[in-house]
Amino acid sequence: MIAAAEGSGRALLLCGAGRYADPWHPFDVTAGRLAELLCDEGLSVEVSGEVDERMAALVDSDDVDLLVLDIGDPALAGRTDPAAEARGRAGLLAHLHRGRPLLAMHVSSTSLRGVPEWEEILGAVWVRGQTFHPEYGTGRVLVHGDRHGIVAGLDDFDVVDELYTDLRLRPDVVAVASHRYAGREHPLVWPRVYGDARIVYDALGHDAASFDAPAHREILSRAVRWLLDSPR
Repeated sequence: MIAAAEGSGRALLLCGAGRYADPWHPFDVTAGRLAELLCDEGLSVEVSGEVDERMAALVDSDDVDLLVLDIGDPALAGRTDPAAEARGRAGLLAHLHRGRPLLAMHVSSTSLRGVPEWEEILGAVWVRGQTFHPEYGTGRVLVHGDRHGIVAGLDDFDVVDELYTDLRLRPDVVAVASHRYAGREHPLVWPRVYGDARIVYDALGHDAASFDAPAHREILSRAVRWLLDSPR
């Protein structure tokens, strides 16, 4: 666990470690970049790889202002734990039912298979055999600036990343950023509401290169402000 500088609000960033790690994603790097961004937004940040334990603790803990998930899929390596997943689900739902926000990144759409509500919460999930991404490299992100304030005034941009394609989407998803593949647009970033809780899913963020794109960082910063209903 890494504790970042103290701020006026508290973010809990759960990153891929233990059974939530995988061989494809440098979670320590992406968690570090996310923590820096959150600190820049004035938050105190706890980064933890104890995903099951920290998420389960949210049942009784009301001191997390923003939950951030950057986690892999334990089922891929046969590391499921139904009891731990049930406790984590209870904590996640408690956090959201309090109206507290969630930012979920990239490969998190493959995870939390033990949470039946996850697809509705996030707005989409990765489906094995259906969802994929073109080869890692530079891609064009289309920004839909008229759809939400977190992208207002921003232009399309290039990013080095994995551009997720053919996620299984809920019909109410309104993408604020997308990419085009095989003649169709595929959503990458969107805000939504689950009950009283604000949610943002960002399918970008594979590694440090993604966070080197200034427009991507700006979208994330604005997303954090919207999640926290901050006027900054």
